[in-house]
Amino acid sequence: MRGWRVRVVLFSVLAVVAAACGGGGEEASPADVASEGVEETSEATGGSTSEAPSEGGELSADLNGAGATFPEPVYLEWIGEYTSNVQPGVQINYQGVGSSTGREQFIGQQVDFAGTDAFAKDEEITAAEEARGSGSVLHIPMVQGGVVVAYNIPELEGLVLDAPTIAGIFLGTITNVNDPAIAALNPDVELPDQPLTVVHRADGSGTTSIFTKYLEEESEEWAAGPGSGSEIEWPTGIGGEGNDGVAQAISQQPGGIGYVNFEFAIESGLGYASVVNDDGTAIEPTVESISTAADTVEEIPDDLRFDVLNVGGEGYPIVGTTWILAYTAGYEEDTAAALQDWLTWNLEEGDSIAEELSYAPLPEGLQEQALEKVAEINSEG
Repeated sequence: MRGWRVRVVLFSVLAVVAAACGGGGEEASPADVASEGVEETSEATGGSTSEAPSEGGELSADLNGAGATFPEPVYLEWIGEYTSNVQPGVQINYQGVGSSTGREQFIGQQVDFAGTDAFAKDEEITAAEEARGSGSVLHIPMVQGGVVVAYNIPELEGLVLDAPTIAGIFLGTITNVNDPAIAALNPDVELPDQPLTVVHRADGSGTTSIFTKYLEEESEEWAAGPGSGSEIEWPTGIGGEGNDGVAQAISQQPGGIGYVNFEFAIESGLGYASVVNDDGTAIEPTVESISTAADTVEEIPDDLRFDVLNVGGEGYPIVGTTWILAYTAGYEEDTAAALQDWLTWNLEEGDSIAEELSYAPLPEGLQEQALEKVAEINSEG
């Protein structure tokens, strides 16, 4: 069992203990469960400009975050390494509740930071800044990852799909793996007579945003129908909560097929398809092909809100960025210093952990831009 899954189990046990021991019969909320016990959520009261990140275990703070399940495995590994070996005085709790819920909690000042795979919309940024009362919202990219079409058809290997066939599956117009459109892409593969059961996210999800933006860009039929977003009206299928829930549902359904973060497909032992990119090349998802796709983004705006689309060359075409949302003002000094230090460590020292979990570290130029955003945390006091 990978370390991040051990920590998920630990967090779940702590949540049960917290609920049982809480005073007044009140249940503990997800934001109350910290990595080594029950901690109070840090309130966003006024604070001075934070000090530069320090080394040698000198920091002490409790950080609470929530949001995307897409990066949850790497965040939990980073948290475990950082709080054990870098800054033992810092406790960090991250709850994978989905990007939409994470942004809601961030806007509601319930967490110190949020994880999201769909960058915040203008109206969400305005709401967050109004609720904060000072400062601005920062988008800090952390890693990039692939969204794969995973399936539960044990006898099927080497499946190739393209945007029209993926759209057809999730529109409900392609219902069997031996459909002629799929067969045409796989002339040397013996396709079984296997009905497909589509599995999608039931909760608001940045993974859904990445996947549906790809389909909207590549398929006119999809663009004219469901469109894109963190939550859409699905034409067919059953829902699962979080990447883990979708992977589990696929595993439980003969012929199950759905979209998940690459790491979750690997961890669940599911098959996953190579996907034809914009240059007509069928590309298998790997850390290298995901990283290559990320390098194709030519223009990144100053606020670092961008999509990875129209991928060619040797790049895998369904790739997204995951961000940490933070504020330029309103943190207590210790909280801001710890948040800056942890994010800096992740970006500068966490690449090997990310790659082990099948995420692509940021390209060098984007990493520098991300670190500049980290430096802006609490810069407005």
